[in-house]
Amino acid sequence: MEQERKRPVVALTGASGYIGNNLLEKLTQYADVIALSRNGDNKEDSEHVTWRSCDLYSMVDAEKGLEGADIAVYLVHSMLPSAKLTQGTFEDMDVILADNFAQAAKKQGVKQIVYLSGIIPKAEKLSRHLRSRLEVENILGAYGVPVTTIRAALIVGPKGSSFPILAKLVKRLPVMALPKWTRIKTHPIALPDVLEALDKSIDNHRLKGQAIDVGGPEVMTYKDMMVQTAEAMGRKPKLFDVPFITVKLSRLWVSLTTQSPKEMVYPLIESLVHPMTASSENMDEEISRGKMTFKQAAEWSLEKEKESSSSSNNKFKAPQVQQDVRSVQRIQIPEGKDAQWAAQHYVEWLSNKFNPLLQSETDEKMNYRIKLAFPDKPLLKLSYSHERSTSKRTLYYITGGIFFDSNKNERGRLEFRQIPGTQECIVAIHDYMPSLPWFIYKYTQARVHLLVMYLYRKHLQSMIELSETGSGDVRENPMQTS
Repeated sequence: MEQERKRPVVALTGASGYIGNNLLEKLTQYADVIALSRNGDNKEDSEHVTWRSCDLYSMVDAEKGLEGADIAVYLVHSMLPSAKLTQGTFEDMDVILADNFAQAAKKQGVKQIVYLSGIIPKAEKLSRHLRSRLEVENILGAYGVPVTTIRAALIVGPKGSSFPILAKLVKRLPVMALPKWTRIKTHPIALPDVLEALDKSIDNHRLKGQAIDVGGPEVMTYKDMMVQTAEAMGRKPKLFDVPFITVKLSRLWVSLTTQSPKEMVYPLIESLVHPMTASSENMDEEISRGKMTFKQAAEWSLEKEKESSSSSNNKFKAPQVQQDVRSVQRIQIPEGKDAQWAAQHYVEWLSNKFNPLLQSETDEKMNYRIKLAFPDKPLLKLSYSHERSTSKRTLYYITGGIFFDSNKNERGRLEFRQIPGTQECIVAIHDYMPSLPWFIYKYTQARVHLLVMYLYRKHLQSMIELSETGSGDVRENPMQTS
């Protein structure tokens, strides 16, 4: 008797989200799924689904989340804030999430990562959203785990971001002035066709290490999509082309009209200046060509939306955020230096730059105390994590000081993380709970931190420029400031 084939174990990020929840249903037909979510512990397991809480900003959480997985599906994007106070860009947040995920996948022996990204046009300068999607793709593959990337343009489905925003514009505006970007071509694809492409990529050895463009049966403009969406709604808005509405004005107009968060709308609208069409050289006969037309997908999505709104409040709800601080900045470090150097150099520079007001002390275990000259009490104590640190990632736990609330802080930490293959470094504070009242903290300590990071970035730029012009080796001198 033929032995029954073992079901693969697939770790699915964003399992409670728009695409993840739909993909989960397809995967359970042939795989056991580890469903990862920030609030996974509140979900109920089933025969082929095990829920796990996982905060991908934490390397430890990422490793625990991927334990036992054969394949991992990456559906993560950080456009919306995840902390009470978030400082930094979504691009830099995405670097941390992808880097933790990729390193954890390598450590846990994952055999394939399947990643849903956007179509990358051939352009000299990409929008920040598309540039970030490509950067994430590169990071996911930086540690040796084969990555299969599915690149899609606008996904037509009842939830998510792009199509619901377009549908709200058509529904709420009887007259629309259409800027130049609405005449740019794109390659929409229906949600069921995207799910099919993702599903067929999982455990597909032929597609490992490849980036595949996918699209529906039609290439069309955003104006075409507005017209067909209006027809699906039974509406006839008046549309007229205008040459003078800029992308910056458009993104504000779209955000206000649709009542969608600007953190989500702005990067999406900025990307619309690029033609987003699947390239034949990047297409695969098995998975690239969707079958559902845009009109069919729009009608299906609107019907699903109607069913959903009849049973619940369908208004957009931002994800629940933690009552903490996340501050993330990107810096350029000198050639030949790494994250460990940047971390040590930063504390030394901080003390010298603000001497005699500020001082730093270190011990033989590489722990730091940052304090005022008077009174002789530390503002912060940073405990070096030997176990979790490498030359490419240096981690300190925040464990004491005037600015530390021992009753609130459990996982507050400061990290310096080098982006694979570059001389760029991410400096991040995670899960920090300030001791100051929130209002005071927001307008004092939080703003001072941003100023300090700006000065440190300028200092490093000065060091790099001086070394490049041959004006002497100043890279080891923390006193050199801009």
